[in-house]
Amino acid sequence: MSTTVITKLARASSLAVRRSAALKVRGYAALASELRKTGLYDFHVGNDAKMVPFAGYSMPLSYGSVGAVASHNHVRESVGLFDVGHMMQSNFRGATASQFLEWLTPSSLSILEPYSSTLSVLLNEKGGIIDDTVITKHAQDAFYVVTNAGRRDRDLPWFQQKLEEWNASERAKGGKVELELLDSWGLLALQGPEAANYLQKFTPYDLKKLTFGKSAFVPIEGYNLHVARGGYTGEDGFEISVPPNQTVEVARLLSQDPVRLTGLGARDSLRLEAGMCLYGQDLDESTTPVEAGLTWVIGKDRREKADFIGAAGVLQHLKDGPPRRRIGLVIEGAPARQGAKIVEPTSGEQLGVVTSGQPSPTLGKNIAMGYIKHGWHQKGKEVVVEVRNKPRQALLVPLPFYKPRFYRG
Repeated sequence: MSTTVITKLARASSLAVRRSAALKVRGYAALASELRKTGLYDFHVGNDAKMVPFAGYSMPLSYGSVGAVASHNHVRESVGLFDVGHMMQSNFRGATASQFLEWLTPSSLSILEPYSSTLSVLLNEKGGIIDDTVITKHAQDAFYVVTNAGRRDRDLPWFQQKLEEWNASERAKGGKVELELLDSWGLLALQGPEAANYLQKFTPYDLKKLTFGKSAFVPIEGYNLHVARGGYTGEDGFEISVPPNQTVEVARLLSQDPVRLTGLGARDSLRLEAGMCLYGQDLDESTTPVEAGLTWVIGKDRREKADFIGAAGVLQHLKDGPPRRRIGLVIEGAPARQGAKIVEPTSGEQLGVVTSGQPSPTLGKNIAMGYIKHGWHQKGKEVVVEVRNKPRQALLVPLPFYKPRFYRG
């Protein structure tokens, strides 16, 4: 491939990533005067960040003249630092905290080892996904929970309502549960194949002990911080929770060479390649975890007990199969965006819809996720996607598009 062609593809990919981020931004748009700020807002502005509305917050899209594709590639090849302090961080404590969270989610939390995490989902009464969440068990009576910023106004009242119901019921006989909202706390994601080598320079703690899905309180240059190994990019990395009065100092510490500050533009392309869902696009309250390809978060013992909110709807989909499935697509010719129709190649019957899509900087292909009618979800199926009213050939492929490089020891 010629240098000219490569340059054109890179420019097109960069533009597509920016457009994708803009579409996402519009989905969560708010008036500038109403936007919340993370503790790193001034830090971002001081580093020449382009700030945009996202999930009710003013968040960095990119920094300086570094484009989304260059930032994306840097995370894949080296290490980047993301501000994810807009996410809602909470602690749940109490003698029946494990049982309470197992009522709200279908995951087997009681059997988790201390300082182990799992992806999970909060479900409504019909089994639809209120939000996706990462739950970390610190002890049998203490859990650290991270939920999405864009769902804060839905999640927080839901937690409070269900806590009142739980604590007033016989189920709380062994002890009530309380919620501590870690408002204004920072959350930093250090992501990339060089993340561990870089972070190790600042701590005597042996990070090899911290495998994917594990966490610990780690001393980092005089700070004692909650560090969880995992992330949203498909790369090895860490999510670091920081008290409000330490966030800026820790961000400065962790943003030295070779680390590159990374914004929403690259974050979206990285997470799509890794097959990660974005709430509001790929997940919503009309979607069950079975439809979303998240059946694995439903514990075997939980299916048998069926004692979680929304169990009837979820178990029905497990038994009979869901009406639709989340799938991956590779599309020829042009990238498909959220809302593009997926149709049957000969009859033109609509089979589904694209929920996330853009060019993949890593793979050099147009990729997308979406939902398709049950029976059409097998890999290798050929379909048509309508892109700007033009039919484009597409192939169903397994998720994720990019093989994750999580550290498992």
